[in-house]
Amino acid sequence: MRSEVEFSWVEGSKLIARNGMTGATGNIYCGLHEFADMAFVLHLLRPDDLFVDVGANVRSYTVLASAVCGARTIAIEPDPQTARSLLRNIDANGIGDRVAIVQAAVGDRSGRTHFTVGNDTTNRVAPTASAATREVEMRTLDDILDGEHPLLIKIDVEGSEPEVMAGAASTLNSPGLQAILLETVDDYVRDQLDATGFQQAVYDPTDRRLVLADGEDSRSSGNNSLFVRDLEACRRRFSRAPIRDIIGHRI
Repeated sequence: MRSEVEFSWVEGSKLIARNGMTGATGNIYCGLHEFADMAFVLHLLRPDDLFVDVGANVRSYTVLASAVCGARTIAIEPDPQTARSLLRNIDANGIGDRVAIVQAAVGDRSGRTHFTVGNDTTNRVAPTASAATREVEMRTLDDILDGEHPLLIKIDVEGSEPEVMAGAASTLNSPGLQAILLETVDDYVRDQLDATGFQQAVYDPTDRRLVLADGEDSRSSGNNSLFVRDLEACRRRFSRAPIRDIIGHRI
């Protein structure tokens, strides 16, 4: 039995996956594992836009952004083994010129921190050292971007989103930043987004409809929470985006 397989994915892109890779294998079975969120990426991004993938894992979103859309990606992943898997996906798609890998955790300070190992997509920053952690570099998002202006940021860091936001003041105020996808949103995160002009929204990719979120329905079409700064600017992009073929389903 092969330990890894190369899977033909969206519009000629490739994913390298093995048993236990939850994020990657979900795309094999479903086409887009996180349908609304991934379709949002496909409809929003264009060549030469900058996408920042915080907690990149192996990483499906990086492949969509850079192999399918042609955007530049900064993919941030602290786990060395996972970063190697990410690099194999980058090499398989021939997108090394469009993807920069930063091997670090992202937080509210620069220094060192402890990070869990062996938990696939749920590895996270740990409060203390143990046999199930390793020490990794930690950097702020502002430090990593160093003046770069992303159009879209995705943050999936298993509950450390407040710490990421605390180190991203300049990034959040970047005039080019139009949208943020986050796995975890608490009051602090929401306050930071409110203060920088972001509103929570819901995207339906089947008819390319973007509307402001309405209370309990805020996650109805996706796995993450979506915040946008300018609904009309995003809608104009959606209207001009090419139709994508997702295992026979055109969106």
